[in-house]
Formats: sequence, structure tokens, C-alpha cells
Amino acid sequence: MRNFSTVFSAWHEDELVGLVCAMDDGIMNAYIHYVLVKPKYQLKGVGKELLERVKSHYKDYLKIVVITEESISRFYEYSGFEKQEGKCVLFISELED
Repeated sequence: MRNFSTVFSAWHEDELVGLVCAMDDGIMNAYIHYVLVKPKYQLKGVGKELLERVKSHYKDYLKIVVITEESISRFYEYSGFEKQEGKCVLFISELED
């Protein structure tokens, strides 16, 4: 997590149970890269709280972006994120030499 702009963690006693990592451009856009919650702590509000911390930290930014798989997009929608009509995400997964 060394090079991320923002990292928040969730703990139960001395056990790390959740983590969120984000990067930003310093002024307008923040990008959430990871929200990780140990399985036995899922569905207990840990992930939602981690996202609330990110949203609060970047409250003055224009956008907070998360790219996720369709199968878990409802979690992010439940946490206040929304799909935007007419927008799509494009990737390059492998760069050719």
C-alpha cells in the first residue's frame, strides 16, 4: 500500500479485518482501487464504513471513481455510487512491445 495516496484500515482488536486504498490527482479526481474485507466480517458494515471514510476524505473533489465487477456493483451502489448513463470504462490489459 506504499504508493497509494490514501489508505484506511478497519481493525477488530489487533486483527486487520478491512482495507481501502485510493489514489488521487491532488485536486479533482480520486480512484478507489481496493476495498478488502475478510469474509467473516463481510455484511457487517465494515466495507461501507471504509467507503464512508474515503468519501469524507475526498468530499471536496469533483469525482470519486470505482471500477468494479458487475457481480459486486450493488455493494458500491448501496454505498452511494451510481452508474452513469452513456458512460463506459475502457481498459488496456496487456501492452504489446
